[in-house]
Amino acid sequence: MSKHNPNEVQEMVAALKGTKAPRKKARLITRIPGARSVSVTGDFTGWSEEGTPMHNGSGDTWEAELVLAPGEYQYRLRVDGRWEDHAEARERRPNSFGSENCILRVS
Repeated sequence: MSKHNPNEVQEMVAALKGTKAPRKKARLITRIPGARSVSVTGDFTGWSEEGTPMHNGSGDTWEAELVLAPGEYQYRLRVDGRWEDHAEARERRPNSFGSENCILRVS
């Protein structure tokens, strides 16, 4: 049996019941001086390099609002095409590349 992400299991159960798992808004905010483009990507985007674009608010502040089913998600930021940490993330988990993924919990 393959190992499933808890969020995938929740989505599969909801699909079998003919309902969708409730989705919640999750806002990510970061401050990255001098950045020209910032996106957030993770298991919720299939780790695509494009990810979800973050919008430049004021000055060096970047924001994205994600709509996700409740659960735990791993993610990283793409800043000007480079993988980077989200400095404000409260929780992290080691990844297979020798760095860490940030954890986003949606409840």
